[in-house]
Order: sequence, then structure tokens, then C-alpha cells
Amino acid sequence: MQEIKIESSSEGQRLNKFLGRYLDNAPQSFLYKMLRKKNIKYNNGKADGSEILKAGDRIQIYMSDETICNFRKDGMIPQMSTSCHKFEKSDPLKQIPILYENEDVLILNKPSGILSQKAVASDYSLNEQIVEYYKWKGGSLSLFTPSVCNRLDRNTSGIILAGMSLKGTQMLSRVLKARTIDKYYLTIVCGTVTQATTIKGFLCKKKNHNQVVIFRTKEEALTNGYQEAAFIETQYQPLAHGKSGKENFTLLKVKLVTGKTHQIRAHLKSVGHPIIGDGKYGLKSVNAYIKSAFGIRHQLLHAFYIHFPEDIDNVLAGKSFTAMPEKPFLQAIYAMFDSIQSKEDLEKKML
Repeated sequence: MQEIKIESSSEGQRLNKFLGRYLDNAPQSFLYKMLRKKNIKYNNGKADGSEILKAGDRIQIYMSDETICNFRKDGMIPQMSTSCHKFEKSDPLKQIPILYENEDVLILNKPSGILSQKAVASDYSLNEQIVEYYKWKGGSLSLFTPSVCNRLDRNTSGIILAGMSLKGTQMLSRVLKARTIDKYYLTIVCGTVTQATTIKGFLCKKKNHNQVVIFRTKEEALTNGYQEAAFIETQYQPLAHGKSGKENFTLLKVKLVTGKTHQIRAHLKSVGHPIIGDGKYGLKSVNAYIKSAFGIRHQLLHAFYIHFPEDIDNVLAGKSFTAMPEKPFLQAIYAMFDSIQSKEDLEKKML
């Protein structure tokens, strides 16, 4: 991640014009795509390119040094102050809350809207930010490259685990593969869920679509033309019930027993309780209401709690970590559920 501070000599020009000069080997379509995806931010917020720059403004570019070099005709990154702007190499993770850090492991609270790992070559995901952070702190990539060990969907927020050494990466990989680390999510679903439930099924990926479908049995999946079906198990319990507009909602605590693509989102839909705001698996009418009432444009799903197993030879043995949801999620909770009106109320319910 790189940050550019605008000097007075650059005042008055549009953001898109400035970016076109700075990344002078990149097509305008690419720059607008990066703005839409928030890989380029203006004063830490989303921008469309029409903003007029002022002295003191800051532009954040969430790309690796290598990518930036590729999109500059001189193939270099400015390191000195110029009459146009000042380049500043800042903490690549300064916008990402760090829950825990040692030489082996990094635990973060990922905001929604950020990819855990890149989907295409031009993406600048959290994984790239972690690599840049490792380098920023003096680490060398010659023998080891840090990486994200668990993935969250772009618009799912919450706890991300990253290995910052071979030892840390191997430990995280072991506990995740063995399913001995407990992972809990917070979500709001349509309808009224009255009791704690464990649901099981078989998840199949749709061909040529970034979606999955759930079947009760493997035989049912085969009957519907799916040759590959992965067993899944999801546990959930209601924490609070509420109403907004004409709709009933339930705040759920969800334990991910298995971990497959879109598992929680698709599994809850399959039992008649889709997550609100979910454009792939939710109800269009509810999503339209949620957008109008709360300005929410994506699924409200947050990985809020993890607990490490006791029987690992690591300082994290038996330790737990909690991450609070983002402000829009909290505001929706306070508006929908009368029994929860503060972070303290929510924490009591969650834990």
C-alpha cells in the first residue's frame, strides 16, 4: 500500500487526471475499476475520480510496489518530494485493526469490501497488504512469504488469521484442517428462528457461476446432475428477535463446523432464513428494504470469535479473540433488536 500527500502545487486538478499522470501506463478503464473496487481511495474513502484535489489530501493506493511499477512508464516508484506531490511509505495495515501479533501469527479484523486473497492478477487483496506489512517491518521474502490462512468472502467482515513465519503458517494450517479451532459468526437473517439447531447437507458449486447449491443428501445432488458434493455442517442459535418495517428478523450466532465456499450464506438460505443484504442468496424485497432503511448493500455476516485448542504447542493454546462488527452492522442491530442497544449488550449476547 502506498499513500500520496497532495502539495499545494497540485491543487485544483481532478483525481482521475492526477491518477492518469501518476499511473501513466494504466488505461483509464483500469483506474476507474480500481476506484470502484476501493483499491484506490481518496482521504481513506471511496471516490469516483471527479474529486477536486486540495493541499493536504491523501490518496491511498492499495497495490503492491511491483504492480505500481508496471503501471508507470518509467517503471519506478517516486521516493522523494516533488513539486507535484510527496510520496509516503506508510503502514500497509493502518486501516485494518490488528487483534494480535507476534513473530509467527497475525490476527486481523477484516473490514467488508476487501478480498482476503486476489481473484485476478490486478487485485490488491488483504494478502498483498500483509506481505507489504511484513516487508515494511523489515522482513525478507527471500526465504518466506506470509499469507492468509483462512478466507472470508469480500463482503464478509471479521477475523482473519495469517502466518508470519513457516512455524506460524504450519500451526494455523494444522488447526484449520483438523477443525479444532472454533470459529463463530454473527449474522441477521430473515424470519424468526426459535431454537438452536445443527444442519447438515451437501454443497455443490454451480458451473460457470460463483454460487453454490445445497442438497440434503449426496444422492439428491447426483440426481440433480452434480457429481461432486462436499459434506457440510453448520450450527446456529438465536440471540435476539426483532422487527423492522413489515419484516421479522433474528440475530444468529453461527458456528462453522466445516468450512466451504459460501457455506453459511447458502446453508441458511436452504432452511428458509437467508442473510439480509445478501445479493446472491438473499431475498430481493428484503434487500431493497435494508438498503433503503439502513444503506446496507451487502450481506451482514461477521466472523466475530475464534478459540484455539488447548492441546497445541503454541503460546496461543486455549486463547480466544473477539472482533466487533463494523458501524453499519452495529447500527442495524441497535435498530432491529430492542434488547441490544450498546456494544456491551451485544458482547453479553455473543459470548
